[in-house]
Amino acid sequence: MFTAPSLAEIRSASERLKGQIVVTPTITLNSDRITPHWPDGATVHMKMEAFQQAGSFKSRGVLLAIDALDEQQRNAGVTAVSAGNHALATSWGAKKAGLSAKVVMPKSADNIRVAGCQALGAEVVLVDDVGAAFAEVERLVREEGRTMLHPFESQHMTLGAATCGLELMEAAPDLDVVVIPIGGGGLISGMSTAVKAVNPDCEIIGVEPFGADSMWRSFNEGEAVHLDKVDTIADSLGAPMALPGSFAITKSNVSEIARLHDDEMRNAMRLLYGTMKLVAEPACSATTAAVIGPLKNQLVGKSVGIIACGSNISLEKFNRLTGQ
Repeated sequence: MFTAPSLAEIRSASERLKGQIVVTPTITLNSDRITPHWPDGATVHMKMEAFQQAGSFKSRGVLLAIDALDEQQRNAGVTAVSAGNHALATSWGAKKAGLSAKVVMPKSADNIRVAGCQALGAEVVLVDDVGAAFAEVERLVREEGRTMLHPFESQHMTLGAATCGLELMEAAPDLDVVVIPIGGGGLISGMSTAVKAVNPDCEIIGVEPFGADSMWRSFNEGEAVHLDKVDTIADSLGAPMALPGSFAITKSNVSEIARLHDDEMRNAMRLLYGTMKLVAEPACSATTAAVIGPLKNQLVGKSVGIIACGSNISLEKFNRLTGQ
């Protein structure tokens, strides 16, 4: 179990990451092509974390986790389980630090993500599903002595995501609401902590797919729960469980969780491409989908922060999902 970082710890982590990660821009989405889709009178600011190293916010926490390894752990190398973004970030971070990386991915992972990990020098192990992937990572830890860089249940991942939240608040300090996607909870636990540390009055709303709503179910049941199955096009949001540390932090900061159908994310992917020429993976489109969908009425007149969290999708898969 770990606790939420303080604002001082978040600022210190930001300093440590300087020169290693991209301080991604926050863009006010006020062009005539996209504003008709927003809630009436709302101003929407998008944190462009899709431009981050290795294509997603995950690189922040990976670098912090690798920096904390001792010499023995560095010699043994690292491992991770991921449908893509965390595997890519782990592969990138390991290469940057000169470490061995072995990442475990489901066979359904986008080929561009698998190839990207291999191009960064990581060994990729493909398994049937996410459940089998976690089991394989546990074996690698046990038998090869590798350190697992957990995709979300980690002080380092929460702290890394918090640096992203701090950058958002520095770029758009007058936000009324911040909408954040939820996979396992690493991103929202960290970003929400930073947002609340800077502005306690800013509301935080989470977004999950109906087919991977472990955090929504955990909120309802009052404890972290596991799902029997995951069924969503947003593989980056497809964690099969919530876990105690990230759940507790998220529960303390987040007012509600909106859920999305896959078709709502497909529509948002089309909107972002049509208005911004942004080729967004489903998870990247989730906050946009929430703002133009289930949250539209309650965000009228608000200053809203959203995040484009990752860009790792092949053109073939993008076209297949959107029907382009």
